[in-house]
Amino acid sequence: MNQPFDWKTKRVIVTGGAGFLGSFVTRKLVARGAADILIPRIEHYNLTDRDEIRRLLDESLLPPGQRPAHLLPDNFQPANLPTFQPADLIIVHLAAHVGGIGANREHPAEFFYDNLMMGVELIHQAWQRGVGKVVAIGTVCAYPKFTPVPFKEDDLWNGYPEETNAPYGLAKKMLLVQAQAYRQQYGFNAVYLLPVNLYGPGDNFNPASSHVIPALIRKCLEAQESSEKEIVVWGDGSPTREFLYVEDAAEGILLATEKYDGAEPVNLGSGYEISIKDLAEMIVRLTGFSGRLVFDPTKPNGQPRRGLDVTRARETFGFRAGTSFEDGLRATIAWYREHRKQ
Repeated sequence: MNQPFDWKTKRVIVTGGAGFLGSFVTRKLVARGAADILIPRIEHYNLTDRDEIRRLLDESLLPPGQRPAHLLPDNFQPANLPTFQPADLIIVHLAAHVGGIGANREHPAEFFYDNLMMGVELIHQAWQRGVGKVVAIGTVCAYPKFTPVPFKEDDLWNGYPEETNAPYGLAKKMLLVQAQAYRQQYGFNAVYLLPVNLYGPGDNFNPASSHVIPALIRKCLEAQESSEKEIVVWGDGSPTREFLYVEDAAEGILLATEKYDGAEPVNLGSGYEISIKDLAEMIVRLTGFSGRLVFDPTKPNGQPRRGLDVTRARETFGFRAGTSFEDGLRATIAWYREHRKQ
């Protein structure tokens, strides 16, 4: 009989742990009693560099008192712990070079190279060191452009991704190939999760690289302040998207870490699909913007529809999204109102 999962007996590296999703994962780890959490920040480790990944793993496997302070989360001190073995180490790989349609169109090479190299080398080095488990985070952009809705994991290879984000989606999909190959040949425990588009407090609101929800929230609030009469939305409003509140995504990732050791990819989503037009109208209402929406069909729509089948996550590790879409949007808008002037 398998022993119950206990974070107190594990050491966990969260790449991207200081970022949007990673900060929620880290807080949930602390709440679960995780005693040894390590966060490789970009200013200290270039995860596209093989030697930097080797250094990260070398330093992560040192006894607690000997590791560099920059690996620890803010305001977190590990307990007095014994020396861990590599098999006690878990890597949750969240780090990624991400952005919206515009950023993907302008920087396809970087989006491909950075995401591929980070993941492939990290998984390879983890296997070589005997790391106990890697949880690799993929992307809904890996799905074919015309995948039947709801997207089922078995449809992942039935076509080419939507062109504007294909380099990013394919780079992340290669981590699934690698995880399955290393499991088949070496018995290495690497699992692969496919989260849908995330949103929530702490999201990226930079207009040059943000996704649709933070971009629209920012546009509405800035237009409101400057008394503008309209805001422009890319595309014709017809595409649909599914969104997952960031705190729910963090919970799903940790449930999979605790309970899932399978070879098959697993979707993480909310099961709620909405058109870009309806989304924009909801954000207008919740922000209080009184102007009108203008859709620009000369800009790309992106993938026509996105909505996930979330059955496998529910059945294999008991994940269900717990935040309604409107509640999540309200929390995101409130966070941005509070922080945008700081």
